[in-house]
Amino acid sequence: MKNKATLLACIICLYQYAAGQDTVTLTKNNYYERPQKWGFITHVPYDLVQIGKSPFQKKNLLGLSVVAASTAILIPYDQPILDAVKRASDHIHLESQTDYSVPLKIGDTKIIKVPRNFNSALYQLGEGGTSLLVGSGLFIFGKINKDNRALQTASDIAETFITMGVTTQVLKRMTGRESPFMRTKPGGAWRPFPSFKEYQVNTSNYDAFPSGHLATMMATVTVLTTNYPEKKWIGILGYSLIGLTGWAMVNTEVHWVADYPLALALGYISGRITCLRHKKPTHTVTVL
Repeated sequence: MKNKATLLACIICLYQYAAGQDTVTLTKNNYYERPQKWGFITHVPYDLVQIGKSPFQKKNLLGLSVVAASTAILIPYDQPILDAVKRASDHIHLESQTDYSVPLKIGDTKIIKVPRNFNSALYQLGEGGTSLLVGSGLFIFGKINKDNRALQTASDIAETFITMGVTTQVLKRMTGRESPFMRTKPGGAWRPFPSFKEYQVNTSNYDAFPSGHLATMMATVTVLTTNYPEKKWIGILGYSLIGLTGWAMVNTEVHWVADYPLALALGYISGRITCLRHKKPTHTVTVL
């Protein structure tokens, strides 16, 4: 958590330093204005309200039903699925433990972690730092090339990172599901609404549902595919990495499979709400 906060603080400082007068960029397929200076923070309350309202909107009833049904179906089979994933991972020699070298840290805060096995690399993709690094890269690219689409996408990624952090934390504290490695019974116990102190002291006893890792990854991929619809490879790569990370987290016994449907839905909704707020109609540009 400290690593994510450190990276996010760095991005906030970059945005503050580089914000200047508004400009407009026209591309062949899209029209983007320069992102609002602190929009990735000030828009979060609106995003949270929209996420809260979305289950009660008629157009979302089918999606809500799919998420609820898939979660309900998976919960009774979570333990057998986890056991099967671990057996399959052992068969292909995929390590079940995360292992990192830490070449750079400040106090107890690990600034740079280098995975020592493939499972650790997959798990690290979902920790949030990956999304912030992608956003930072787009921000730097946008500043150098005066590309407002890249700048807006960087802002969107930072915004969804914050939104998903808040949303998943609230839901985790409401549901209180045990992580697999802390389970006291097959499938893990559910202890809703633990006290704030209890949650902070024994977090893994309560924070499995929903997966913040997959929610953040899904939000990032949704932002990228929405803002760069012409780059089809982003979706193929992004969804593949989400699937592999989901497998790795079950193999590491951090999450149950039933923790995923709601997480994926939240990430998708967050990404769409964020992007569609600023999405403009397509403009045709003739280059003479």
